[in-house]
Amino acid sequence: MKLALPVAVGLGVLLAIPMMLQWERPPMDSTQQGYRGTGMVEVDNPRTVAKQMAAVVIPEAQEPAEKYGDKASDVYENVQVLGDLDQAEFDRLMLAITEWVSPEQGCNYCHNPENLAEDSVYTKVVTRRMLQMTKTINNQWGEVHAQPTGVTCYTCHRGQPVPQNVWSINPGPRQAGGMAASRMGQNLASPQVGLTSLPYDPFTDLLGKDGNIRVNATSALPQGTSDASIQATEKTYGLMMHMSQSLGVNCTFCHNTRQFTDWSQSPEARVKAWHGIKMVNKINQTYMDPLASVFPDNRKGPQGDVLKVNCATCHVGVNKPLYGANMLKDYVTELNAAKSQ
Repeated sequence: MKLALPVAVGLGVLLAIPMMLQWERPPMDSTQQGYRGTGMVEVDNPRTVAKQMAAVVIPEAQEPAEKYGDKASDVYENVQVLGDLDQAEFDRLMLAITEWVSPEQGCNYCHNPENLAEDSVYTKVVTRRMLQMTKTINNQWGEVHAQPTGVTCYTCHRGQPVPQNVWSINPGPRQAGGMAASRMGQNLASPQVGLTSLPYDPFTDLLGKDGNIRVNATSALPQGTSDASIQATEKTYGLMMHMSQSLGVNCTFCHNTRQFTDWSQSPEARVKAWHGIKMVNKINQTYMDPLASVFPDNRKGPQGDVLKVNCATCHVGVNKPLYGANMLKDYVTELNAAKSQ
């Protein structure tokens, strides 16, 4: 049976619309997070979740160390961060870090095999700073953001020397001459902001600097007029799109549909996310940016800045990194010591 041309065209359009809008086929899973009728529902694609869960492979913990009684700093030279550990604990952590960060490259990824103590390999200098960063996260940010699982090197690296999700200053595409030579960070669909046409680099100002994220007015016009520009507002929404995509959630995971700006009506996740933004900003300014002189050019962005972290670096598409697997419990002494800078 042949379909009339208008019917055939209509069916073609209907089939094309889901492809253009990236609709997902049912069945879908939904979890109600608020009162019925408020739209406080999280929707998940069970096929995507199954694929993500299959990709999470947790390395087995190294065998517990039987302490030798000697501090690592007394046995090895140039141990600046982990010197208070027992030598056995230090050796155990080194084996774990190799598996977490450079399983293919081995110890020589960070060490000169002719002299393990020297700092001639830049990755050793970087790793030392990253260990300080990891301790800081577990101690200073654990209660407000990283608990109950905490973080290890594997949380971000997952067996790769460079984490899958990092960012650098994005200069954007250059246009042909004149005033249109630069997009000024505007109106370019980017995967960093969920393929929207919001500013494609919300990270530099909001996760790399102490930019103002709060752009909503708190009362009706004119008294509640916000001082934020349209561009600043769009950057905030670009960051929100990034967070939604990075955690695999929608807006109502952190906000109440009745009043997005009211903290008293927001889910608890909003407070944790607020601390997460502050934590990422602190990490980038304190630990990543100062390493600019240490990293080689091939490990920097097109503008010469170091690769930095955002929400996706740890979360990788799920609201609990590694689906909540607690790897820190096996390395509490090594990675949760009070001495962090």
